[in-house]
Amino acid sequence: MAGFETPHFHNTNGYRTIEIGVKEFMCVGANPPNDHPHVFLDMGDDEERICPYCSTLYRYNAKLKTHETVPEGCLFREEAV
Repeated sequence: MAGFETPHFHNTNGYRTIEIGVKEFMCVGANPPNDHPHVFLDMGDDEERICPYCSTLYRYNAKLKTHETVPEGCLFREEAV
């Protein structure tokens, strides 16, 4: 789909669980340079998914917008080079 961007989330602060408003996303682990391979995760029909690299539990929350997280600030934004 043109214009669609898969949101990327990080867990630099080491939260056990991060709530997100999407079911398809990328986990980067901590912010670079301490990130892990950026892995695509899909919850499918489930409401939760654990990242196989950093063990962060991502939980779907339908009340959140695509780029919102609980706790706040876990959306990864790549810096322009």
